[in-house]
Amino acid sequence: MLSLLAIWLPIAVPIYLLVDDSNLVTILTMVSLAIGFFLFLPLWGKYLYQQPQIFRHYGLERTPLNGVELLRGLAIGLISILILFSLEGFLGWLVWQNKSLFLLRVVLEGLIAGLGVAFAEELFFRGWILDELQRDYSPYVVLWANATIFAIAHFIKPLPEVIRTSPQFFGLLLLGLTLVWAKRGSRGRLGLPIGLHGGLICGYYIINVGRLIKYSGQVPEWVTGVNNNPLAGVMGLVFLSMLVLWMRGRAVKN
Repeated sequence: MLSLLAIWLPIAVPIYLLVDDSNLVTILTMVSLAIGFFLFLPLWGKYLYQQPQIFRHYGLERTPLNGVELLRGLAIGLISILILFSLEGFLGWLVWQNKSLFLLRVVLEGLIAGLGVAFAEELFFRGWILDELQRDYSPYVVLWANATIFAIAHFIKPLPEVIRTSPQFFGLLLLGLTLVWAKRGSRGRLGLPIGLHGGLICGYYIINVGRLIKYSGQVPEWVTGVNNNPLAGVMGLVFLSMLVLWMRGRAVKN
C-alpha cells in the first residue's frame, strides 16, 4: 500500500492544490489512482502470491450472477437516495426544484461517475485491502479495519478541506461497513458492492449537480447534512445504519 501511495501522492497533491472544483478533484484523483492501481495489481498478485487471476480472486467475476447483483445494488443505492430526500421533502425540510432542462445529461454523468468511482474504490478497498487484512486478522477486526481505512482515505487532502469535510467521517465509516457486509453476503463477489456504492454516488450526483432540491432551513444542517452532504447528517446516518443492518442480515443468512 505504501508503494502505491508513493506513486499516487505526487500526482494527487497538486490536483488538490490547483483545482478548485471539488467534483473535478474527485474525478481526477480517482482516475489517477485507478490507473496506477490497475498497473500495479497484476504484478502484486503474480510475484507476491503467485496468483495470475488476481482480479477474479478479488471478486471481479465475469458471470451473469455478478452482473445481476451489480444492477440490484445500483437500484438499491438509487432508491435509498430517493427515499431519503423524498422523506425530507415530505417533512418540509427541503423543496424540490424544477430543473428538467439538462436532467438527462446529469443522469448519464451521474451513472458514469458513480460506477467509475465505485468500481475503482471497491476493487481497491473491498478487493485488495480486504484480502490483505483477511490473511492476518479475524473477520471482526477485518470488518472494522477495512471500514476505518476506507473512511480515513477520503481525508487525504489539504488540512482546511479535511476540517471542512470532517463531519462526514462517521457516514463514510458506516458506508464502509455496509460494503464489506455486501461483499460477504455475495460470497466474495464485488458486483453488489460496486452497484450499491455506485447507486448512492449516482443518486446524490443527480440531486446535487442537477440542483433538484433546496433546503428550507426548518431544521439545523446537522440533521439533513453539514455542507449539504447527507453523509454528515443525522438522517443520512440513520439510512446508512439501516443499510448496514440489511447487508449484515443478508450476509449472516448466506
